Formats: sequence, structure tokens, C-alpha cells
Amino acid sequence: MIDISVEDESTFQRDGLLVIDRIVDTDRLPALHRAFDELFSGRFETGVRPDEVNWQNVDGDPSLTRQISNGWKANREIASVVLDENIARAIAELAGWSGVRIMIDNVLWKPVGVKSLGYHQDSAYLSWFTPSDLLTCWIALDETSAGGGTMELVRGSHRWAESKPAGDFHAPEDYRLPMREAAAKAGVKPDIVHIEVPAGGGSFHHGWTWHGSGQNSGLKPRRALVLHAMQAAVEYDPLNFNEGIGPIYSRYKRLGDNHLDENYFPILWREDGYRTPQIADYLNS
Repeated sequence: MIDISVEDESTFQRDGLLVIDRIVDTDRLPALHRAFDELFSGRFETGVRPDEVNWQNVDGDPSLTRQISNGWKANREIASVVLDENIARAIAELAGWSGVRIMIDNVLWKPVGVKSLGYHQDSAYLSWFTPSDLLTCWIALDETSAGGGTMELVRGSHRWAESKPAGDFHAPEDYRLPMREAAAKAGVKPDIVHIEVPAGGGSFHHGWTWHGSGQNSGLKPRRALVLHAMQAAVEYDPLNFNEGIGPIYSRYKRLGDNHLDENYFPILWREDGYRTPQIADYLNS
């Protein structure tokens, strides 16, 4: 269980982030490390390919962060974390939502020497559903440090003006530049928080909180599993499809209505006790 206190809720609302020392038990880490090895080697346990495979061992650029989106569809070990009901309940408590569903997951692996990931705001890419609120749970699968390229969050930046996506995501020349420009417009000095936690710890952050990560100049790899969550009651917003839904997630839109299909965007927790029934069978099959 992840216990979210009233003080935690207040901190999250003020800072747009909350650091937690334990989200996943350490005895689960070896199996998750094996799942990373399988996914980035192109071995998909369920037989289903993830929605986005941006790096593979055969042809991936070794200087770039390894990234897969919706690994939960390809590997049940990954799914057991990002579809976890307790994590979803914690997200609902922090966000003040009555229900939570998964939007996507990210499987991220930054070996030693790998370059930066550019600063951005997650919600800047997500006008294709409404309401487009987002809350992210970032879980470190290795002990993290500032020098090891851990994620950086800017305290209070969720209250700055909403910005359009800008700059390169993978290995930009100046990975903090878009954030610094946004801070200058807001008239504030950015307060950068490095997420330094033991393996299994992590953080929660608001969809408009600026974040990114520097080069891994440490001695260990940095693997992280990320759940991007949205409200249970969201719908497609077809008027904004051209603003970023793209060819991947638009294909899951049903004919004749704007409801999000629970087979692709399952509901993880709802205050009335509902949870997409197929999740249990999927995890136990």
C-alpha cells in the first residue's frame, strides 16, 4: 500500500510533485529487470507488440535512452506494476479524481554514458482526450543519483503558463532550454529537484510539471517504469486529433462514439469499487 497523507496531498498541490521512497518492493526488481531485457531484445511474452518501440538491441543508437511505450501489453511483469490498483488509488488521492485509467506506460532505460532527455510538460501532448488532466507515477528500478541522469522535476512549474511542445526529446544540445525559456516568461528562477531514491522508489508529478533528465555520467544504468494516468471518465476529443494523437492511439477510437475502449485504456481504480474485469484474468493467465 502507498499511504498518501493529507500533508502529501498538500505538498503535491503546492509543488506539482511528490517523492516516495518505496513504490515497488525490492524483491520484485529482478523480475522487472528481466522484463526490460526481454522487451528491448524484441521478445514479447504475450505475443503482442508494444504500441511504440523506439529502441531495440539490434539497431538502436547506443547513445540514446531506450524507450518503449505500452510495454504492459507485451509483458505481464510490467503490467503487474502499471496496472496496480494501489498505485492508481494513490494517484486518485493526489489528483482528487473519482477514478483512474492508464493512458500509456513508458519503459525507459538509460545505460551509463547515454545522453539527456529534453525538458517537457506531458500534458502538452495530450489534447486528444478530454478532460486532458494527467498525473504520472515514475518508478526507479535502480538506485538513482543526480550524476546518474535521474529525472529532474521543477517544483511549482505546474502553475506556469501551459506551453506547446518545443525542442528535441532525445539528446538535445541543451536539454533544459525549453524549461528555462518558460521560467523566464513566468518571471521565476526554476527550483530543480533531482529524484534521488533507492531502487523501487520514485515520484508522482502533475501533467504540467516541467521535467527532463541529463546524461548518465554515473557508474550504473538507470531504468525506470512510468505510468501516465488519466481520469476514468475521459473521452476522445476528435476536434483536437490533429494536435497530437497521431496514427497510434487514434486507431483505438470506436466507430460511432468517443468512449475509450477499456481493452486498450483499462480502468485501474474507481471509488465505487469498479476495475476493468479483464485485468485480473490477463495478469493471471
